[in-house]
Amino acid sequence: MCRAPLLYHEPMRILGVDPGLTTTGIGLVEGAGDTFRAIDWMVITSDPSLSLTERLREIGEDFEKIVSEASPELAVVEQIFFAKNEKTAIGVAHARGVFLMMLARHSIPVIEVTPRQLKLAIAGDGAADKIQVGAMLLRWLKLDSVPKPADAADALALAVYGGMMRKGVVA
Repeated sequence: MCRAPLLYHEPMRILGVDPGLTTTGIGLVEGAGDTFRAIDWMVITSDPSLSLTERLREIGEDFEKIVSEASPELAVVEQIFFAKNEKTAIGVAHARGVFLMMLARHSIPVIEVTPRQLKLAIAGDGAADKIQVGAMLLRWLKLDSVPKPADAADALALAVYGGMMRKGVVA
């Protein structure tokens, strides 16, 4: 397992990944110190009518292209936090495995974070809702509007979290 480099102040490209089997949010920021700039955000989708193996293959191929083009130096991947729907949780776990494997293949250090940890760091409240997180994301990234869809906004928040960890703002 790669360890994330912490407490550096040089600009770094950080990739946030909000994993899902049907929709995965991707956010790329560049940051140094307290300053972060959104470079890009998007979603990766997979067709639910395809077999699980086909969906994972497509997700992996799409993610591989993104990682190769973006050249992140650090990635932040959200941990699974729900168990209400076992089938959904298992699907997300499969997708997370693909993302983690691709990041390891590219020797990119990974930070894993729970939604509660993310909300606490970004919005100051571990139970913050999407509106509160979005408002803080606007301030951190100096954006005019919250990125859409929500999965992409969450991925940008994950990337900012990585920058905050790197600076030593959060533990």
